[in-house]
This record gives sequence, C-alpha cells and structure tokens, in this order.
Amino acid sequence: MDRRMLEAKGIRPTDIRIAAVPGYRLRIGARAALVPDPAAEVHGVLMKLSHGELDQLYAEAGVQAYRPEPVLAVTRDGASVAALCYNLPEPPAASERNVEYAAKLRALAAHIGLPSEYIASIG
Repeated sequence: MDRRMLEAKGIRPTDIRIAAVPGYRLRIGARAALVPDPAAEVHGVLMKLSHGELDQLYAEAGVQAYRPEPVLAVTRDGASVAALCYNLPEPPAASERNVEYAAKLRALAAHIGLPSEYIASIG
C-alpha cells in the first residue's frame, strides 16, 4: 500500500511499519492478490486505518471485490501483529499478467526498502 496514494485520497495512516506475511505469495493479474503458499512470504507495509477510511478506500471502483482476511504479519523487529489483509476472494489466474502494474509495484517496493530478492520476484 502506498502511503502517498492514501494521503492524496484524504486517508491518514498511522503506525506504519514494514512487515512480512509468511505462508502466502503475491500473484499479479489486473490487480494483486495473495495466494496461500506455505513455502513463500510476501512483504509490504503494515499500517493502521480507521474503519471509515477502509470503507472509503475499498468502495472505489476496481477494488470493491477485495475482502478483509485475518493474517499474522511479522515486523522487521520480529513482532507478530494480527492484521487484516484485503484480498480478492478469487485470485487472478496463474496465466494472467499485468506487466505495467507489476513494474509499479516493484518501484514502490524499492522505494520503501523491501528486500531486493522479493522485489525481483514481483511480476
């Protein structure tokens, strides 16, 4: 999640931390989704948003299909944090690709300092 994009929408995230969620991998189609994979780990940003901000964010066209799922995120300092991850109920097909979207995610991942091997795997 891009803090700058959220702030441009009037959403003010707090308690922003880099974190990983083990047991999932990223799949990119028209949008990104997490799919279960016991051997994988996704990396991203953990942040607090109000219920109203979440409702506002996920009411937008293109993301209305996302639903909250509980996950256990692990921050860089090793803390385990129960979190909600908004995910697609039906992930994109494995054959579906969106090269432009993947490039934007790689750029954001590099900007926020995610691990280089993870950035290379996005796409």
